[in-house]
Amino acid sequence: MDETEYCAVTKFFVKGLTPNEIHSKFRKVYGDPSPSFSTINKWAAEFKRGRTSLEDDPREEHPKRATPPEIIKKVHDMVLDDQRMKEREIAETTGISKEHVGYILHGEFDMKNLCTR
Repeated sequence: MDETEYCAVTKFFVKGLTPNEIHSKFRKVYGDPSPSFSTINKWAAEFKRGRTSLEDDPREEHPKRATPPEIIKKVHDMVLDDQRMKEREIAETTGISKEHVGYILHGEFDMKNLCTR
């Protein structure tokens, strides 16, 4: 049985049973694979508040990091001018974080070997 089916059974039982009673029924019928009490309790509370959907709500992704093209070009030019330049030096010069410099170098340019100190 998948999660959506467990959720549907919980939705059916929520009108007449407590979350403890629902959990007990799940344990008797399905054994170990059944959802935990906290999951059933959460689902029951949502259905009591009026939720009708059995599917998870869509989740927001982390915002993608937008790097201005001029910063990417500046980092690229700096590395081409001096291949021994360190990520810390690029970060200080451009005013962005060392981690962001690493993202640009490794993600945008696929550069693997650059001094990190």
